[in-house]
Amino acid sequence: MTSLIKAPYPWFGGKSKVADLVWSRFGNVRNFVDPFMGSLAMLLQRPEPFDGSETVNDLDGFVANFWRAVRADPEAVAHHADWPVNENDLHARHAWLVNRRDSLTTRLEGDPDYFDPKVAGWWVWGACCWIGSGWCYGKGPWKVSDGELRNLGNAGRGVNRQLVHLGNAGMGVNRKLVHLGNAGRGVNRQRVHLGDAGRGEGPSEGCEPQTGPGAGEGLQGLLPWFVALSDRLKRVRVCSGDWTRVCGPTPTVKMGLTAVFLDPPYADTARRTADLYSLDSESVAHAVREWAIAHGGDRRLRIALCGYQGEHEMPDSWDAVAWKANGGYGSQGKGSGRTNAAREVIWFSPHCLEIDSLERIAS
Repeated sequence: MTSLIKAPYPWFGGKSKVADLVWSRFGNVRNFVDPFMGSLAMLLQRPEPFDGSETVNDLDGFVANFWRAVRADPEAVAHHADWPVNENDLHARHAWLVNRRDSLTTRLEGDPDYFDPKVAGWWVWGACCWIGSGWCYGKGPWKVSDGELRNLGNAGRGVNRQLVHLGNAGMGVNRKLVHLGNAGRGVNRQRVHLGDAGRGEGPSEGCEPQTGPGAGEGLQGLLPWFVALSDRLKRVRVCSGDWTRVCGPTPTVKMGLTAVFLDPPYADTARRTADLYSLDSESVAHAVREWAIAHGGDRRLRIALCGYQGEHEMPDSWDAVAWKANGGYGSQGKGSGRTNAAREVIWFSPHCLEIDSLERIAS
């Protein structure tokens, strides 16, 4: 079965809707590597059971710290994340987190076991209260001075002030905006039904998020979700740093048949908005493409590269599959000759499983 556990925060460009397609092309690999984990959608949607190793990575220390902390101490993270939506707290915690980004990242990169549950809890709480991009971006004019949040203009790195969302009752914790009804529960607004406190076999197939009064009340609702995530991550190696650190021979082919899921920030050629992420780059996707092409012929690797049509020129031996963010996908044949900026594409390397072979196996 496929896990239905979701990340408890919004993430631009998440690929959960095409997870089934990706895993059908990867198949039963011994090793899985995700250098741009973001919301960890591909790992959380991996079909079970499976055996082997898994490595995930993100340049953003707040992202890596959250998953390390949830894996090691879900109770502490849930404790710090359990807080109602409050605009003043949002600004204060935003500034507090931004001031700790550099030291947090250094500790994460130097010690594979390090994590900070308070930073993790406050970060995920804020990510669910914030509107759009810019959470923990750290390039605004507001800074803490003498214990007060002040607009200091360009006098050093600061933060931007932000209003919390006050309307649209349909928004939940996995969406970009947050609803302030029912006492403004913030991250507790929407729960994924886990059953049995998230232990054992996990949620029933086809279950839906639970919202409204009685859904996710305080720690009683939040903790089972984080415990379920912790159980899933027990054997996952969570790295923080440059993507190339987890794409060498040691974390990939030396571990056996390896699937590598490459979902870098969209490149400048994708004609997208800049600064979508707190640590953004419009050029790293070009280096990722070159790595994918250079290693695509290795039979020990099954690679998926995500992007927009027209963003990457890939060899004809790669299979391009276009998909719409609102669901549905279709084969575009080999190569990337067709362009359609309104649709996303996943390019699969030559040694990924073919669709027709999958159909024969299924039959």
